[in-house]
Amino acid sequence: MARRVTPVTRLARLWSVLAGAKTMLIVVQNNPDPDAIAAAAALREIAKQIHGTACSVAHAGVVGRAENKALLDYLRLNTRELETLDLERFERIGMVDAQPGAGNVNFDPSVRLDVVIDHHPIRRETRSARFTDVRSRYGATCSMLYEYLSTAQIEIPTRLATAMIYGIRSDTQDLGRESTKADVEAYLGLYPLANARVLGRIVSAPLPNSYFSKLRVALDQAMVYGNRIVSDLGELDSPEMVAEAADLLLRAEDVSWTMCSGVIEGWIHLSLRTTDRDGNAGRIARNLGGRRGFGGGHGALAASQIPIPNGRTKREVKNMIKSLTRRFLKATGGDKVSGSPLCG
Repeated sequence: MARRVTPVTRLARLWSVLAGAKTMLIVVQNNPDPDAIAAAAALREIAKQIHGTACSVAHAGVVGRAENKALLDYLRLNTRELETLDLERFERIGMVDAQPGAGNVNFDPSVRLDVVIDHHPIRRETRSARFTDVRSRYGATCSMLYEYLSTAQIEIPTRLATAMIYGIRSDTQDLGRESTKADVEAYLGLYPLANARVLGRIVSAPLPNSYFSKLRVALDQAMVYGNRIVSDLGELDSPEMVAEAADLLLRAEDVSWTMCSGVIEGWIHLSLRTTDRDGNAGRIARNLGGRRGFGGGHGALAASQIPIPNGRTKREVKNMIKSLTRRFLKATGGDKVSGSPLCG
């Protein structure tokens, strides 16, 4: 039987990898979500407090959602564009809430990472990192980072605690989706340290008019197939709205599966959600991603990215999305059901 790795052991291993480093780059997923943003800030705090390491946080894509922008502003976290950085300038490179080789991070998987901390199923490329902590049963990466901070007896600043609370809430849908005892313990440990008033302002950040325009498209295009809803949002600037629409549509009465799609810079992005305890959204997402694309996630939520071959017309892209829809419906048992508009 494999010996259980204790929090003290994990911290000691992380400590040894970071030892002696004056600089560190922390990479997060493209278009980072609250869990990624807060987890990066937590790792930065650990590196600074233990070794005095100066950390930069970088990602590809944009931070589009109003709530995520508000979170970055509150943390005073100035993220950098990953594509513009010379990685050799940093003595250590880490990655949180993402893994090399995944479709949601623009990072050369041949570049060896020093640290990978994530709560998604482990990927082959991750195993080459000097320090790896991947625990797919956790609902949020922030819950894992809370364990490191607590074990190291680092006093968690109010701003960081508030951000981590939001990261856990966001990834677990207020502890209602794929949360574990560890997520609940982290939430309860962080909440007394957080600023509840600021947290409320972040969650309720003002939304631009464009948000409602995209939401209208998602609702207008939503088709119901029994207990499944599928919606194509068309061309978008970032994939964040695809995921948000999938979350929202899952709240429709008698619906247990949703799949939303959008086209961003030559890629089809899919977001899958389910309330089916026996559903495996991650497996379906991997199958939809296929050999040319990417896919993965958890049992209840997952995503895929499929490249659009050069020269494809809009009609051909629409046909690709229709094919993906048929495959999704077949995989979830809804291919024999006729579709009808959600807002007919």
